[in-house]
Amino acid sequence: MRATVMHAAGDIRIEAVPDSRIKEPTDALVRITASGVCGSDLHAYGGMPAAYGPARMGHEFIGVVEATGSEVTSVKAGDLVVSPWVIADGTCAFCQEGMHLACAHASYWDMMPDEGAQAEAIRVPFADGMLVKLPVAADSALIPSLLTLADVLGTGHHAAVSGGVDARTRVTVIGDGAVGLMAVLAAKRLGAEQIILMGRHKARTDLGREFGATDVVAGRGEEGIAQVRELTGGHGTHVVVEAVGHKPAYEQAVGVVRGGGVISRVGLPQYEEAPIGLGSLFIRNIRLAGGAAPVRAYMAELLPDILDGVIQPGKVFDRTVGLDGVAEGYRDMAERSALKILIKP
Repeated sequence: MRATVMHAAGDIRIEAVPDSRIKEPTDALVRITASGVCGSDLHAYGGMPAAYGPARMGHEFIGVVEATGSEVTSVKAGDLVVSPWVIADGTCAFCQEGMHLACAHASYWDMMPDEGAQAEAIRVPFADGMLVKLPVAADSALIPSLLTLADVLGTGHHAAVSGGVDARTRVTVIGDGAVGLMAVLAAKRLGAEQIILMGRHKARTDLGREFGATDVVAGRGEEGIAQVRELTGGHGTHVVVEAVGHKPAYEQAVGVVRGGGVISRVGLPQYEEAPIGLGSLFIRNIRLAGGAAPVRAYMAELLPDILDGVIQPGKVFDRTVGLDGVAEGYRDMAERSALKILIKP
């Protein structure tokens, strides 16, 4: 079969690899019908050393079950399914509490040397805990939106929920990538009073307005902070979603959060040290929340709204490619000429 392999920063290849196959009785073999390139993939694309390669890529997918191990009971051959980006058994105490990343079996597709979602097929461990059956056909117009359940929609929702967004909340979202836009949609869905999107790519911020942003701020740094404070009577917002992962975005979040508010970080952090001390957070009673999103915990809640057309998160996909177009798709996302790539193997 064919799969996407990254050999080093900027070096993406489509290669013939051994066919995925069932290895454990709890596995399912899934033929992938749709997958995506995630913004987090771009961190590796921009800086992965050659010593870390070759690495299979991709952690967002929908597909058709081809076969199951002897202990799998929740899905069968022919079912269309979506999988979360986090691998977990779905049965332990942590999974039952919605904390799949604390599962003793927790891992990530991008850490599995012989599997990846930007491919023709994939072996899914712990299929009963991982896979969610979808009541649509593989060619449904809802597929792009359903694919966001694998990561970005659940991550945006996690950011909003972790921040405590409700009808009395003012929210700032920093970052106009797919996760930032999903955080806007999630804040709107939860009834936020005001949603300020900080971004400077017009096509993206226009989509952000469609998803529910009430204001757009293009300024960065001190300029952007001043603009947000002006929009909020000088106070800042109750919740700030940091959906970028770079330190300047976090520093911007510290600048726009309201006293007693929450900074909810879901951008993959590319830093270890950041302001958390007396003047930045402590004396103002600012809390840090967010983190890697346990998206499997949110699928049952979010799926009906997609099926009913209440939300259309699939609009973040602005380009569709086959496997032969994946390398170009990575490049276009890195150059900001594409927002998010949908792959149809």
